[in-house]
Amino acid sequence: MFWTALIIETTFAYTEELNNLLIELGALSVDTHDADAGTQHEQPLFEQFDGTSGTAWLNVEITALFEETVDVTVIMQTVVQNTQLPCLPVYRVKKIEDQDWVRLTQSQFEPIRISSRLWIVPSWHQIPDPTATNLILDPGLAFGTGSHPTTKLCLAWLDENLQGGEQVLDYGCGSGILAIAALKLGADHVVGVDIDPHAVESSIKNAGQNQCDQNKAEFYSVDYMAKADQTMDGWADIVVANILANPLIMLAPLLMRTSKINGRIVLSGILMEQVKEVEQVYQQWFKMHLVREQAGWALLIGIRK
Repeated sequence: MFWTALIIETTFAYTEELNNLLIELGALSVDTHDADAGTQHEQPLFEQFDGTSGTAWLNVEITALFEETVDVTVIMQTVVQNTQLPCLPVYRVKKIEDQDWVRLTQSQFEPIRISSRLWIVPSWHQIPDPTATNLILDPGLAFGTGSHPTTKLCLAWLDENLQGGEQVLDYGCGSGILAIAALKLGADHVVGVDIDPHAVESSIKNAGQNQCDQNKAEFYSVDYMAKADQTMDGWADIVVANILANPLIMLAPLLMRTSKINGRIVLSGILMEQVKEVEQVYQQWFKMHLVREQAGWALLIGIRK
């Protein structure tokens, strides 16, 4: 099996706009590099003490990873129609094998500190702080390494708000990162659900790596969820769904049914300009509010009425 890497040359001014649109169009990952790297025009970036960057690359190369069957021509036409780009940018396409993607992932991801007590540590790295709550992660082919702003937003909320003993549903679990983090932070029982069988496999593997009790950490396909629909009604103290705005809107009735009265729902994968649309749907059943924003992505929290 192969993946399609779409590589777009642009300038820094269009980077955020392109990154967000490519994710909306189905990119599994989006990465940004200095297009002049390795030349005399290479521009090193240095992070300030406040976490902001003191400068920006002039020329940028954006790499978006799609499924093999994606129509790149349609993607690029959509990019031109929905951005401020003055014309079709220079781009190229590259085919990448599954094993190349895994090696690329391993080379790019370092341990991530979510808070003073929570770290996300790729399985190929040493644990930086043995005294912390360390989530050992091997994403495989599933989304969820802890590096994306939406994942960080959800992890930070779980870290700050879990009291212990909760039942948590992670819908669209990917690598299992949110469900496993919830269990390690004190939840009593977590269930992860995903449409992708690779994601379910990754979640089960990652739960094992983190010594999760199989009776307390369960992962299933969406098909199973459909069959178990009634048994899940009113089950969850906390429902977490870090996917995208359109699927969240479509799934609203299902996610509502799984939530207990006064239970909480945690939604991300939502761009700031999509917040009102998502809120309007969920406000039928939840008291919704925007908790925080990071890099253009929103975290919405609701309390079941």
